[in-house]
Amino acid sequence: MLTWLCISLGVAFGTSVLPVMSVELFVIGLVTSEPWLPWIGVGAAAALGQVAGKLLYYLAARGSIELPSALHRTRKLRPPSPARERWRRRTKRLRGLLEAVRERCHRHPHWMITTYGISSVAGIPPYMATAVLAGMVRMRLPVFVVVGFLGRLVRFSALAAAPSVFASLLRV
Repeated sequence: MLTWLCISLGVAFGTSVLPVMSVELFVIGLVTSEPWLPWIGVGAAAALGQVAGKLLYYLAARGSIELPSALHRTRKLRPPSPARERWRRRTKRLRGLLEAVRERCHRHPHWMITTYGISSVAGIPPYMATAVLAGMVRMRLPVFVVVGFLGRLVRFSALAAAPSVFASLLRV
């Protein structure tokens, strides 16, 4: 049992850092193939892995950890191309919207906590985006970890319990 919980933690961490597969599908697949695993344990392991992975994004957005040099933008002194200028004009509204949201989060910290909590349970807005935004607005680290863990615990525990609930409903 401990092996499967550790694997769940590792998969959740890995998919949180590099989202190449869905941890939700992994959780459902795991509890379907191994029905004796405790759903709360699988949910807790997946939640812990997800929050630990997103903590890296949070800390990077906050500026607490340095990103590798390959991820840094480099400014080249070259004349702007017409395509680049078109792209800048098209994304100007999006950048303005992001800045407005960032400013609103600074003015109303509870708004960011609520948005982050809803995102950690429902996934809307995307959890990765709210984790980065939480770092940008400098949400307190304990609040980030606790709210994220509790929300993800609810999400993954419900997913882990779902196959058993549906199987019991079909037997009736």
